[in-house]
Amino acid sequence: MTTDSTAPPKDVSDDWEENLDELSAAEDFLQFFQIPYDATVVHVNRLHILQRFHDYLRQAESSMPAETVARWAVHQRLLQRAYRDFVESDALTEKVFQVFRNPGGCHSFVSIECLELKTK
Repeated sequence: MTTDSTAPPKDVSDDWEENLDELSAAEDFLQFFQIPYDATVVHVNRLHILQRFHDYLRQAESSMPAETVARWAVHQRLLQRAYRDFVESDALTEKVFQVFRNPGGCHSFVSIECLELKTK
């Protein structure tokens, strides 16, 4: 018998959102929401995945269901979508952070003449 990995657990507690405060790493979130993942993809894109998840949650805020299991399922779907964005693409293409959206990209040049040695 196979189980649907996208189905919320039957024992989702009413206070599951409070448990989110204890999660810090992308892997923690993916495990909490029972999303299978490739560790290599997460290792390279962890901050991008979490930021994209946050952005998706913000966009869905006004239409978030009130029912506990339905809210959990929406969170799971949005995290899975954020993770998939970086499986199918990369950070430079997705441009999650402002530094990637700057016209000059993330390359800055500081000449040696502009550097000052500060002494106490």
